[in-house]
Amino acid sequence: MQSYKKTITVIKDDLDDLDHVNNVRYVQWMQDISKEHWMNAASEEMRSGIIWVVMTHHITYKSAAVLNDVIEMRTYIEKSKGAVCTRIVEMHNKKTNELLLKSSTEWCLLNAETYRPTRISDEIKEFFTTA
Repeated sequence: MQSYKKTITVIKDDLDDLDHVNNVRYVQWMQDISKEHWMNAASEEMRSGIIWVVMTHHITYKSAAVLNDVIEMRTYIEKSKGAVCTRIVEMHNKKTNELLLKSSTEWCLLNAETYRPTRISDEIKEFFTTA
């Protein structure tokens, strides 16, 4: 499957009261990398007239990240059916390769004008599930 990677470094503003990365920040990073993958990989023509919205997030936290940790994020589409695709995001501590979290998000494809669900085209499915 085609995947997309990004590396970030934890800064003070990412931390909660326990000096770990705040859960809300992880969700923001999940959304950011998902959008970046779509915007960088899909052509303007492919993106025209459609938008993605989140239906569900399921996150399994395995370990905490702290200040100055370097996190390698990876995302890919696990499956698509109808108007819904399941996107996986994994985050690892780059130094130790320890899994920090794994998430599964269901995204629904909408018509950008009507905001009604629209079937994911074969072109999009093939593009995002091909190495």
